[in-house]
Formats: sequence, C-alpha cells, structure tokens
Amino acid sequence: MDIIAAILWPFKWVLEAILVTFHSLLGVLGLNPDAGYTWVISIVGLVLVVRAALIPLFVKQIRSQRAMYTLQPELAKIQKKYKGKSDRDSRERMAKEQMELYKKHGSSPFASCLPLLAQMPVFFSLFSTLQEAQASKPGVGLLSQELSSSFANASFLGAKLSETFLTGSTSIKVIAGIMIVLMSASQFITQKQIMAKNQNPTAASSQFAQTQKIMLYVFPLIFLVSGISFPLGVLLYWLVSNFWTMGQQYFVIRRMPTPGSIAHHERQARLVRKGKAVEAEAVVEEETTEQTKRVQPVSKARAKKKPKGGK
Repeated sequence: MDIIAAILWPFKWVLEAILVTFHSLLGVLGLNPDAGYTWVISIVGLVLVVRAALIPLFVKQIRSQRAMYTLQPELAKIQKKYKGKSDRDSRERMAKEQMELYKKHGSSPFASCLPLLAQMPVFFSLFSTLQEAQASKPGVGLLSQELSSSFANASFLGAKLSETFLTGSTSIKVIAGIMIVLMSASQFITQKQIMAKNQNPTAASSQFAQTQKIMLYVFPLIFLVSGISFPLGVLLYWLVSNFWTMGQQYFVIRRMPTPGSIAHHERQARLVRKGKAVEAEAVVEEETTEQTKRVQPVSKARAKKKPKGGK
C-alpha cells in the first residue's frame, strides 16, 4: 500500500459506510437496490452528511473572509511601509507585522481555502471508490463485491454512474456535459456571490480581492476541463455539493455579511423595515472610522517651533 492509498484508506472506509448505509435504508423502504435512482439518492445522502460535517469549517471560512476584507487597509499600510525594502531584516519585520495583524483579526490568507482543502481527501477517496466500482472491484470496507457490481451496472436516465464523458456513449456524453456545465456555473455563481455582495468596497483593489477575482474564473475552468474524466457518480457528488455551497453561502452572507458590503447594507435595510434596532451599524461605522483614521504627522517646522515665552 503506497502512502497516498494509506492516507485515503480511512476516508474511503467512512465514505463507503455512509454510502452503503443510505443504500441499505432505501432498500428497506422498498426501493430497488440495483436501480440507478437508488444509488443516486445514496450519493445525495452522502453529500448531505459530508457537507453537514463541514459546516463549522465553512462558517470559519466566511468569518475569515470578512476579517481579510476588514484588515486590507491596515495590510496595505504595512506593505507601503516596507515598499522598496528587499533586505532580509525588512522582509522578516514585514512578515512578522502581517502575522500579528492576521492573529489580531483571527484570520489568515489560507483559512478561506479550508473547506475546499478539507473536501479534497473526500473527493479523491470517492473518485477512487467509484473507479474501483466501475471495474466491479470491492471497496476497503462495507462496499462488497456484490454492491460494487450493482453500482457499476446501475444506470440513471440511460447513463451508467460509473461511466465518464470520455468513455461513455452519446447519451452519457450529453448528460455528463450538462452536469459539467452546471458544476462549473454553480462554482462561478458561488464565487461571484462573495465578490458582488459580500465585499467591502474599500478593499476592492486589494491583493486579496484580486486573488478572489482570479479564483472566480480559474476554479470553474478547472472543473470544466477535468470534469470530462470524472465518473458520473463523482460529477453528481460534486454538482450537489456545489449547489449546497451556493445555498449555504447565500444564507450565511445574508445573515453574516461583511461590514460595509452591499449585503451588509441590505441586511440593515431589512432590519429597519422590520422595526428592529440597528445599533450594529453604528458600531461598525465607529470601528471603521477608528481603523481608517490617520494620525497627522507633525511637520519639522512645527516640531522645531518653540512655544511663546520659551527659552
């Protein structure tokens, strides 16, 4: 067993247990165990369990993104302070001040990637499991030879769940193509929600915001290109997962918007219409004022000027 297989083994075991549990429950409820729709519902159930387990990470991601947008003015000051200084001491001091700033706001540039990174072992494990099922191979846990063969031969809307866009018939290519486009579009819309609704205008030109713009186009393109090699079962998992993310993010942005963003102003307007107090608005404005307030430097002439009556 190589190191990758060893890392993925526990993930595969848990995924198989969840998948087989849903499949067994649906069989008890009277659904045909070998039918494609039974396996489709089982995969959807797997998505719901996995994504529900990742909710704490997703909330941490949203809070981290809010903090990153809030600290951009302060981060820009640090970068401006050390602009043009390439010596080792300056680089170390700049890095230290940036880390202290991230710690102060409880954020980091990598926190926004946590949910995606956390899903990677799940995704690769699922991909490996379905690849093995495609060849009717048993899994590492509860996915027996019989269940693996059942999955490999199951079809939904005339397409086998183990087939890919590259290996399937024309009907499979059509279904897979639609799923790939929807998967890429949902990823684009999800990222667009952040930029259009949950971004503070003062941080729109920051490096973090520019990175978000790049991700807006890069990730959908990656899904579009790589999706042609994914089995339909994996495409279904990723598509449902993207729809979950899109809806979950809409809800969180609506309830926990970034201060100063369009979503934040819309939330304050809703609270006003409902007759609720909006003291939070005053607090945010006060904090923003304190953060953006500049200490006026004392000119050399004023510094040297003696007070009246001085010696």
